[in-house]
Amino acid sequence: MPNLDLPILVVDDAKFSSMVVSRTLRAAGYRDVRIAHNAPMALDLMEQRPVSVLIADWLMPEMDGLQLTDRVRQQDEQNNHYTYVILLTARESVEALSEAFDRGVDDFIYKSNMTKQLVPRIFAADRMADRQNALLRANSLLIENNRELEATNIIDLETGLCNQRYARERLTKVLRHAEARGGAGAYVLCGIRNWQDLRRNNPPSVMGEVAVGIGRRLSNLIRPIDALCRVGDNQFAIVSYFPNSEHCTTTAFRRIFDGINHKALKTTAGFLSVEAGMVLCKADAQDGTPSVQDMERAAMEGLMDAYDTRRFIECAPALKPEEGVR
Repeated sequence: MPNLDLPILVVDDAKFSSMVVSRTLRAAGYRDVRIAHNAPMALDLMEQRPVSVLIADWLMPEMDGLQLTDRVRQQDEQNNHYTYVILLTARESVEALSEAFDRGVDDFIYKSNMTKQLVPRIFAADRMADRQNALLRANSLLIENNRELEATNIIDLETGLCNQRYARERLTKVLRHAEARGGAGAYVLCGIRNWQDLRRNNPPSVMGEVAVGIGRRLSNLIRPIDALCRVGDNQFAIVSYFPNSEHCTTTAFRRIFDGINHKALKTTAGFLSVEAGMVLCKADAQDGTPSVQDMERAAMEGLMDAYDTRRFIECAPALKPEEGVR
């Protein structure tokens, strides 16, 4: 059944022609038919209320049908809407029609046979416009749902590890726990120093294998009570709590540093060695509770020094990193 409430706009500088089109449509039962006598007026009307089908004369002063179609497509992009464009024309050459299709026109009605072609073409336009706009609405809903999922997602999809959002949530809890019960919170940042070199020499699929391999190895090296997160393409963080702050040292994590640096990872491209830099950012409850941002900032600064010195170093929030163990 046709949608008799289909919004249609007829644009023609010749009032007689637009009147014939509108009368034919209304006689077929269509109730929402508007008329514009030039292209600028049509754009204003469509800005106020979009239409599903636009019927426009190809040859008009100021702005012809092709130029109007260009502007309509720009409006459609802005409004996430699709307008089915039909041009009225006396031009029947293949070249002219090919040009119009390239400009985004959907269909043509030849003026020589307009009254017979009009209503059947509107039936088809209704179906196509409805389908296109349904797809646009579904895609918009999907994008919004993805945004909501991203806002709450705590998993790194490539490695299956927790992501930076979770690392920050976990670090917040660890710092509060240390403040309330004593001890120390630890944020260990592990960065792959030669990541860019590996990426230049290997395809994305192999780099994905490297990331997964690093994640698996770190998972086997950390304590069960620690949280392992991927916080960047080449950066992994371990969030830990120590009831006794004296036990929170680089020595407690040294086997992780050695395990990453001293054994290559097996990939489909062969065995690849990674050069890891590590920094331990320690928050001792006795020295006050830093913010998560303070911990992250100090760790990133320390990691740059770790890259330069090729050592596993220790630092404190807002303090200059000190040299640690090899």
